[in-house]
Amino acid sequence: MPHVTLLPSPSPIAFIGGGNMARSLIAGMIRQGAPSTSICVIEPIAALRDALIADFNIKAVTTATEAATDTSTWVLAVKPQVMPDVCATLPLPVQPNTPLVISIAAGITTCKLKHWLGDTCAIVRAMPNTPALLGAGVTGLFTTSQTTGTQRTIAEELFNSVGKTLWITEEALMDAVTAVSGSGPAYAFLLAEAMETAAIMQGLSTANARTLVQQTLLGAARMMTESGETPAALRHRVTSPHGTTEAAITTFQENDFQALVAKAIDAATRRARALGKINDTDPT
Repeated sequence: MPHVTLLPSPSPIAFIGGGNMARSLIAGMIRQGAPSTSICVIEPIAALRDALIADFNIKAVTTATEAATDTSTWVLAVKPQVMPDVCATLPLPVQPNTPLVISIAAGITTCKLKHWLGDTCAIVRAMPNTPALLGAGVTGLFTTSQTTGTQRTIAEELFNSVGKTLWITEEALMDAVTAVSGSGPAYAFLLAEAMETAAIMQGLSTANARTLVQQTLLGAARMMTESGETPAALRHRVTSPHGTTEAAITTFQENDFQALVAKAIDAATRRARALGKINDTDPT
């Protein structure tokens, strides 16, 4: 991952929610030189607050009203189901500069966020994934025309600190981003789980099966990211006619593997869309 440097923040950044994704973003910010004194987390669970303070030496409080009064960047790191209540408690400052609100909640549109927060905010939707915990994530970003170039950069650099970022031009596609990359690590884990089980059924020990599967998936991921070739091209290269790989690939294809993957991602996309309708008070 290339080195990035967060822009100097003119005022503190506040995270609403102190779970795993907030932790990974905070760790990334501090790695890239952001002062811990510029970061505040609003988290009602005492154990999480204490861990954040101990690990990062940041400010952690129980309510949003305890955050700095000049906070101009808010990261909403909470579940979609509680987003309306969270937005209702957000003490957005009355100031000349439009505050930036970054939401990582699946399915919650910018239209709904504006409905809950008012039109005084610049809003960025972000969909990171759990490899951000290792600095190896990917985040899809979407924003509206109200967001300034500086605010776009702040959002981009925040997520660059934990992996790669890309901007999505149509907000409706954020549900697909959620389905592909947001949920995607679980698909890889499911494949790994199935491969491990199959390896054990073939007589390998659990430890050996796990090592073989882990290193195979890691190596394959590196080949995809470093070779510049498509997954299809890489697959064809290692699939010799009438060989062992072809026997396995043929079995996958005969059982509609690609159709099953497409069906699963469609289900996740539709679920992301449905999450946005929970507690929906706005017909849009």
